[in-house]
Amino acid sequence: MKTIIIDGANGYVASNFINKLLEQKYKVIALVRPSVKFSPTERMAEALTKSGDGKYVNMDNLKVLGYSLLHKDFLIPQKQLEEIFSEEVDYFHFAASLKFDLKSKEEIFETNVGGVANSINVFSKFAKGYSRFFFIGTAYSCGRFSGRFEEKFYPNEDIGKFRNYYEQSKRVAENIVKENIDKNGLNGHVIRLSQVVGNNKTGVTKTDYGIFDFAKRIHSLAFRNPNQTVRVHVDPFSTQNLIPVDTVINYLQRTVEVKHVPTIMNFIAKNQVKNIHIIKSINRLLPIDIVPEKQLARHEMNALERIISAGMTFTESYIDTNLLFDTSNLDQILMVDGHEANENSVHKMLEYFFDNLATQKRKRAMISAL
Repeated sequence: MKTIIIDGANGYVASNFINKLLEQKYKVIALVRPSVKFSPTERMAEALTKSGDGKYVNMDNLKVLGYSLLHKDFLIPQKQLEEIFSEEVDYFHFAASLKFDLKSKEEIFETNVGGVANSINVFSKFAKGYSRFFFIGTAYSCGRFSGRFEEKFYPNEDIGKFRNYYEQSKRVAENIVKENIDKNGLNGHVIRLSQVVGNNKTGVTKTDYGIFDFAKRIHSLAFRNPNQTVRVHVDPFSTQNLIPVDTVINYLQRTVEVKHVPTIMNFIAKNQVKNIHIIKSINRLLPIDIVPEKQLARHEMNALERIISAGMTFTESYIDTNLLFDTSNLDQILMVDGHEANENSVHKMLEYFFDNLATQKRKRAMISAL
């Protein structure tokens, strides 16, 4: 079976993908940044245990290497790079900065644009034969696009066309891939993910991104200020494009299995979930009554509502979205039946998420009491 190389391998989607690949007996090479406290191998093992919800992971076919995304040859010795690229591989570039604000602009573009350019350089230098390079982008590179966002490249645009610098950086990165395809013959592909949530079957949710970041903040406030009614600046009938992590992993696995795949694929949900349904689930699960209001100015908020609003700096950009995406390539080429998130499965994910937060809180209290 072919070798799969993955950078940013200890991230949420990447670690779930690796778990699946190892189950299928693929040989996986995981590129992971070392941290101050933990080695790349320790970070990878922790991520796999977390994504597997504590289940045993057979790591016999996994090789973990420390790397530096922005340095020449990743600061990996040339002999080692020649070894890991000695046969045809599929290379998945997951590494990214999830920051979005103006003060982080330099870091965002350095990581999300410079990182993909350097990864392509390493891949192009060492890859053999029909090796393929997959850039994991975001469906939100659409920015403030109106209409159906097609599975094609779009030109770079100024920040006014996007909600934040994260979206803009991902559009620029896509065009780095395009330039290398056009000029250098890169066997490159772009996979755009929408908002990845928990497991649609089990409810297991190990991400605190997107709606779960909002839910985490509400959870904290609800138990410090129980039984309050709070208004939030949200259009109740706008939608969130939520794709379950198990669906994403099935799509990624199919991508590995198929020899010829489209250049761009939108991995998105066709059936979106309304904000009001997410809020109703939170209200049922927590001692709080959230009231969504499409028109709610900051000066109209009470102290608690302003605290919530301050924590919604990123989420608030997506309170009124009803995005449309083309999936022709995904449907006709990969032919994978996805399992869509719905009101019931999202409620199950939120329930798991809140239970997990409560468990972590009890553990911290026990440790403090020792």
